Amino acid sequence: MNVILKGCPVVAGHAAGRVLKSDQSISFWGGVDPHTGCIVDPRHDLFGQSVAGRVLAFPVGKGSSTGSLILLELARVGLAPAAIVTIRCEPILATGPIVIKHFYGRQIPVITLSAEDFDRLETGQPVEVDAESGTVRIEIDKKSLS
Repeated sequence: MNVILKGCPVVAGHAAGRVLKSDQSISFWGGVDPHTGCIVDPRHDLFGQSVAGRVLAFPVGKGSSTGSLILLELARVGLAPAAIVTIRCEPILATGPIVIKHFYGRQIPVITLSAEDFDRLETGQPVEVDAESGTVRIEIDKKSLS
């Protein structure tokens, strides 16, 4: 069984992976180590966890324009998130995935969801993000419904 969440595509692409969700904002500049892909801000609820290959879900980004360069470096070394899902995407957050596509030909889709749909995401869920159609498909394990 699947649950389809409809959102707004920001950066085109398609990706699948397991959700890594936070209800806190994330700053890539100073908050994510570009050499390990791990959250290094000790005050963050995801401290020590890797964003590599995950569908990174957080309400809104924070920080400087240099965050796009951290995303670019994460992509260069193969540690970038598979996709980004937010409630509100400021232009500087979208810049990183746009530049990554230009430099490396890799797509990191970005999509926004309503706060209600964002709340339906949970760390560890397998999802597919389709920023062409603006959907996030949550794969629900039938065993968990019993």
